[in-house]
Amino acid sequence: MNERDVELQLQRLLSSAPIVPAPERLWTAIVRDRALPAPMPASARRRSTGRTVTAFIGLAATLVLAVTLVAIAFHRSTPAASGPGSFTQIGSMTVARSNQVAVSLADGRVLLVGGAGPLASAELYDPATGTFTATGSMTRGRVDPRATLLADGRVLVMGGSSFGVDGSPGDASAELYDPRTGTFSATGSMAVPRQHETATRLSDGRVLVVGGDSANQMLASAELYDPATGTFSSTGSPALGRTMSSAVLLQNGRVLIEGGYGQDGITDTAELYDPATGSFRSAGSMGIGRIWDTATLLPDGRVLIVGGDAAEPGDATIPTSAQLYDPVSGKFTATGSLNYGRHDHTATLLRDGRVLIVGGFQSDPLDSYRPVSETYDPATGKFSPAAPLVFPTANHTATLLPDGRVLIAGGRQATQPNRLAVAELWDPNGTPVATPSESGTDLATPGS
Repeated sequence: MNERDVELQLQRLLSSAPIVPAPERLWTAIVRDRALPAPMPASARRRSTGRTVTAFIGLAATLVLAVTLVAIAFHRSTPAASGPGSFTQIGSMTVARSNQVAVSLADGRVLLVGGAGPLASAELYDPATGTFTATGSMTRGRVDPRATLLADGRVLVMGGSSFGVDGSPGDASAELYDPRTGTFSATGSMAVPRQHETATRLSDGRVLVVGGDSANQMLASAELYDPATGTFSSTGSPALGRTMSSAVLLQNGRVLIEGGYGQDGITDTAELYDPATGSFRSAGSMGIGRIWDTATLLPDGRVLIVGGDAAEPGDATIPTSAQLYDPVSGKFTATGSLNYGRHDHTATLLRDGRVLIVGGFQSDPLDSYRPVSETYDPATGKFSPAAPLVFPTANHTATLLPDGRVLIAGGRQATQPNRLAVAELWDPNGTPVATPSESGTDLATPGS
């Protein structure tokens, strides 16, 4: 029910109330905030007490009904945070994938591209049929590529590794996927090979590419892809070369880049890119270094930063902490803590404003796989346990569908073959069912 529906309901209600004098004036006072009804003439004030009491009772009843209608309309127009939801296995992709990328297309389908192998193949998930179908293949295999939906509906896929091994030089090439033809075609290449870079579509439609690494060198450079020309061009350079960082477009048009691995190790620093000047500047410090974390733009403009790995490789430090970045104050502040420390997880903004955190490597024990998920509520600043996944996974993808469900696809598991082809749907309105682990432990709640 929208505002106009409420007005019409109130108008019909007030006009049909036989015991309320001058209903059109009352309607004007309530809805339009105009002058109150004119004073009653002297002759009217000589009416009987019983009739006056009756009129006041009718007026009170009408006001109660009016307030009720307004409350109903407000309740319907404001999405309420739902419960833990449920995960349901929906079948399998055409190929087992981990470290792939997923992009929600303009028509509601989901494009899944590449993955460990490295894979050149791609496929589409159709929410209308609940099925995966193969689509055209990329010009080359890519693991951990970056994919960005462009304003014209095409998808830019770039970078990643064509070798799939640590220390590889990354890839400078890029290509475009056209949903109308289901094919990939080459576009301009980046100035340098990159993997583990960030790619962010700006408000003007261009794509900002920052950092990454090439042959174990952290890149302190950035480029812009222009869809109109199909070319990359250099832009300002960040102060720190970083890889495996996170980036998010702010509501003011700037881009926040935080965390990652620098030449001296994991960093807690952040920077802001301003498209108006093509330059970077410091955005302060998080106070804790993070790689493989997630950064999610909330409806109020703040950014939620969750999890990650805060230690050098081999150290048992996976934080449960989370932080909020406020673009207005320019500061990072602590918020509620995760029930499970995790990295290589996914964070998906839901339609009710909460954030769904799924899977990843957990910290109990270090780098274990557990089918756990949780939700963050910006209204309370707290994380709450959500339904357990059917399959424990990390390095998977999570994509919000038009109907509010979330598609979880692929990823890695502890047993061989460790790449997953299975997919699940999280339904915010579903009833969770406990999923036993291989040892039979109930994983429906934290601490199990």
